[in-house]
Amino acid sequence: MHYQVVSFSYKYCDLNDREKIAFKGEDEIKSFLNTLVNFDFMLEVFVINTCNRVEIVTASRDNFATFHAVLGLLSRMRELNFYDLEKSARRYEDKEAIRHIFSVVSSLDSLVIGEAQITGQVKQGFKLSYENKTAGRELNRVVSYAIKCAAKVRNVTNISENPISIASVAVAQAKELMNGSLAGMTGVVVGTGEMGKLATKHLLRVGADVLLVSRSEEHAQKLADELGENVRVGTLERLNIYINRYRLLFSATSSSEPIITKDMIEEKSLKRLWFDMAIPRDIADMSDDEVQLFRIDDLQAISKNNHALREEQALRAEEIVKDYVEEFYKWLQALSVEPVIKQMRLEILDVIDKELSRAISKGFVPKEYKDNIHYLMVQTFDKYLHYPTKNLRSISKESDGTLAIDAIKRIFDIDTSNVDPQKYKNITKDIPL
Repeated sequence: MHYQVVSFSYKYCDLNDREKIAFKGEDEIKSFLNTLVNFDFMLEVFVINTCNRVEIVTASRDNFATFHAVLGLLSRMRELNFYDLEKSARRYEDKEAIRHIFSVVSSLDSLVIGEAQITGQVKQGFKLSYENKTAGRELNRVVSYAIKCAAKVRNVTNISENPISIASVAVAQAKELMNGSLAGMTGVVVGTGEMGKLATKHLLRVGADVLLVSRSEEHAQKLADELGENVRVGTLERLNIYINRYRLLFSATSSSEPIITKDMIEEKSLKRLWFDMAIPRDIADMSDDEVQLFRIDDLQAISKNNHALREEQALRAEEIVKDYVEEFYKWLQALSVEPVIKQMRLEILDVIDKELSRAISKGFVPKEYKDNIHYLMVQTFDKYLHYPTKNLRSISKESDGTLAIDAIKRIFDIDTSNVDPQKYKNITKDIPL
């Protein structure tokens, strides 16, 4: 069994390409997952789908076939050239895949190091696939360990102190461009999801009022009631009025098409700062002297100061990730050896029972001696296997221990593919869904 991550992230895949690849909703993700698991070599799969990355995490029997299946299906779904798609992808396999996932969940691979959202986004991606029955034990182990790793990173470093996000970077940039103060200004926030909520909180923190706009006035009003009297609710139908009245706009909806277009802009002497925090983009491409537009990828350069400030802690965090990757593989190998040892002993007991019964039936052994002879044979084999078993457990913790375990399974013709290892060793609890 192999792990693999096929990644389209902000590091290697630009905004235009990520927009084309991004999934438009849960139904589309489920259709993608269901098609992939129909391949014989695919065991489990889930998708991480955020504004900064689309990543397909798999457990399979064949990494080469998996990579080409993922790209082939994406190219067909999105009507993209396979080879162009391949150029935008980064492929992580086995140990490198585990390291990448642990880094992602610990927010070390994020556009803004230390941002708090990614752990929940990965859990949500796994939960969707788990409930869809396209992910289970193999990937649950990975995500569970990744969450443990992320918790250790937060506890040991201060990388997540004053947690920040794309929304906080956008508000900080607006404040800087407005001569260091947004007090008394009104920011129009479109969208009541996590990003919109964060943008609203950061605007309130720096003294701005917020006009909250959403397709659902009920959702907007609920959020406004939660955040206080400086938040009022507008309607999507009046959005064209708001963007021509107020200077600040922060948009983060799940719309598949731009909701703000050039023809909505009225010619006024109003210098506007707009921040498009959505994938696909909420604001159409435009060139207008009155509008200064920032998209997600533009915020990467702005966040570099954050990277520099946290560089030392990030290095410490990377060491933690490295340690957890090693620990995870040792745990997996130790987990895999227990069913092998158990199966060896069960097969020995079966041989003892059969041979002893045959010896009694042929008159080689008196029937009344059966229990004593059975006990003696079991004790003899236990003593004989004591050191080999001890050595096998020790070898399983080494980096190449899997080779020894596989050799033993082949020599003794042991099949553990349908064995639940939880019977033999305590494993990490399921992640909280």
